[in-house]
Amino acid sequence: MTTNDEHPNAPDEALEMGRPTGPIAEAGLLGKWIDRAAIVFAACFLVSMAVLILEIFMRYVLNAPTLWAHETTIFLCAIAFIFGGVYCAAHDRHIRVVLIYSAVPVRVRKALNVVISLICLFSAAFFAYAAWLMVQRSLWAPDGSFRIERTGSAWNPPTPGLLKLFLFVMLLVLCVQFIVISFNYARRIGR
Repeated sequence: MTTNDEHPNAPDEALEMGRPTGPIAEAGLLGKWIDRAAIVFAACFLVSMAVLILEIFMRYVLNAPTLWAHETTIFLCAIAFIFGGVYCAAHDRHIRVVLIYSAVPVRVRKALNVVISLICLFSAAFFAYAAWLMVQRSLWAPDGSFRIERTGSAWNPPTPGLLKLFLFVMLLVLCVQFIVISFNYARRIGR
């Protein structure tokens, strides 16, 4: 059972359920930064909700729908979901099949933590490379000139290009996060 001394900022309900809040210690300083930045991306959902309420009012009360509401809410929710992957890694809340993990001794679990983190690092690096290929096509024209990909709608914002760039940056952050986590897990094996 986790105590309040180990996680002084965790709510009592989370501790009673055995799930401390906040990033895991192995996430390091980057995990703390990710945890602090999460409020900005959580606010994206509230802003998108406000935009949709405004759109409903404009469309059905004033009979003057906006051009930008739907694309804005899609963009805001998309960046929040993308950030959610980095947040889950820092909090060690990613999907894990625990059938074997739970059956092995603690010392083997420590080694598995390193192996799992390295596999996640490899996967994130692979996806970052794939995202970079998308970013190249969305930020540069075939002749090499800079032009950011746009939606093609009546409003035509550059959100597809920005979203692909954000995905690439978050995948790089995820790679760094898994390097930090792998290193810190490996240091703890000897303890």
